[in-house]
Amino acid sequence: METRAQIAILDDYQNVALTYGDWTAINKHADITVFNDHLSNAAEVIARLKPFQVITVMRERTPLTREILSQLPNLKLIISTGQRNASIDMKAAEAFGIAVSPTRYESNGAPELTWALLLALTKHIVTESDQVRKGGWQSQIGLDLKGKTIGVIGLGNIGSTIARYAKAFEMEVIAWSENLTEEKANAQGVKLVSKEELFFTADFVTVHLILSSRSRNTITQKELALMKPTAFFINTSRGPLVDEAALIHALEHKKIAGAGLDVYELEPLPAHHPFRTLKNVLATPHIGYVTEDTYQIFYEDIKSSITKWLRIDQ
Repeated sequence: METRAQIAILDDYQNVALTYGDWTAINKHADITVFNDHLSNAAEVIARLKPFQVITVMRERTPLTREILSQLPNLKLIISTGQRNASIDMKAAEAFGIAVSPTRYESNGAPELTWALLLALTKHIVTESDQVRKGGWQSQIGLDLKGKTIGVIGLGNIGSTIARYAKAFEMEVIAWSENLTEEKANAQGVKLVSKEELFFTADFVTVHLILSSRSRNTITQKELALMKPTAFFINTSRGPLVDEAALIHALEHKKIAGAGLDVYELEPLPAHHPFRTLKNVLATPHIGYVTEDTYQIFYEDIKSSITKWLRIDQ
């Protein structure tokens, strides 16, 4: 009798994984268990995952540390959405003989959400919508974007897209990152400035860096203190790029006008975290990549990797 493989799909918050495409072929050879909740405790994660040979993880929702991987003797394959997942200890996976397979990625979601947060902040969309629902009318005055300066930290694929968006709104665009050259900035029609000048000058600061040991805490109290009291800070990249305590302090003391945030030091965001209640924060639950097109790509590639591992025909 065939021994059926055990496959776990983790952190399927919306309970949609099995609705993307046809899983019939895989179901003939494997048992699929979908988990919709999130576990933060390492011991609980280990206890949950011990039976599985294959686990699929969505971006950085569940960290897979050396401690965890060392206690999963049955695990043979990790499938991770996107090309990079900083929460998987890749060296540990290799040492324990665990293969890691990435998926393709659709990058439109993050810049689109960044711009949505920027517009929602400046036009007070959430507040004004709430006013209408409560029977009110026109409680605040919005800001124009034309002529304002946006500072882009990291001019890669997403940062360059943000620069194009900003130009369409007739904004001035400045940029900085450790490796950004004047030649690359000029090619994007963007002015390269120092890190200090960016924070001092910009009306909006938006972060688009890859998280690494070098980029962690790129933005600290020092940089936030340079910002105008009328300026907004936006982060849809990764929470640890910013000193979270320093950002909370700046927002609580109104050193800056506000923040649009989709990513956090700890996710899901703890129930009583200040970002859930600060009135000058517009917070979303890491949804930059949570789009139909992106999920379609993720789950097609997940199914393909599982099918290949099981050595079955499509």
